[in-house]
Order: sequence, then C-alpha cells, then structure tokens
Amino acid sequence: MIEALILGMTLIVFVSRYLFLEPRLPIQPGPRLLHFLSFSIPALLAAVIAPMIFIQDTLLNLDPLNPYLVGAGTAAVCMKVTGKTLTSVTLSLLVFMIYRHLLTGS
Repeated sequence: MIEALILGMTLIVFVSRYLFLEPRLPIQPGPRLLHFLSFSIPALLAAVIAPMIFIQDTLLNLDPLNPYLVGAGTAAVCMKVTGKTLTSVTLSLLVFMIYRHLLTGS
C-alpha cells in the first residue's frame, strides 16, 4: 500500500512538473501560475523538515536542549542576517553538531 502511495505521488509530481517545464508542449503557464509554483519547493522542504525539528518520540519538543531546534534557529537567523545559503547551512550544521556533542558526549 505504501509503495502504491509513493508511486502515485511520484507520478502526480512528475506529470505536473513535466506539463509546465517541457518546452515542446503547447501549454504555457501564466505568470500568476509560475509565481504560485515557486512556493512548492519551500512548502515541500517545510513539510519534510518540520517533523524532524519539532517532534521527538511522537511528542512536540520545544525544549531549548533540542539540538535540531537550535540548529534550525541558527540557520534561520544566519540566513536572515547574511542572506547566504552556504554560510547559513555550514554554520547551522556546526552549531548542531557541537551542541549535540556537548549534550550527549557522542
């Protein structure tokens, strides 16, 4: 059942993207639709990453000792301040690894 669901979702995403990105097809999306589609990647990333950051052991974890929350917060602040993706990712990964090492010793 899960495989069928994954296959169906893959098919839907591929077809919807292919229709708009294949230049030989006569379908031309308007500027409003292109603007709307630009939000799909951040929405997908948020849906994938948010449970990893906020949920541990099926419970909401907003504890300041949560290294995932600290790393994500570091990435958000760094991205807002610098606007540079590579700098933000590198710094947030370093903060996450150091914070987790200090908390767990591993």
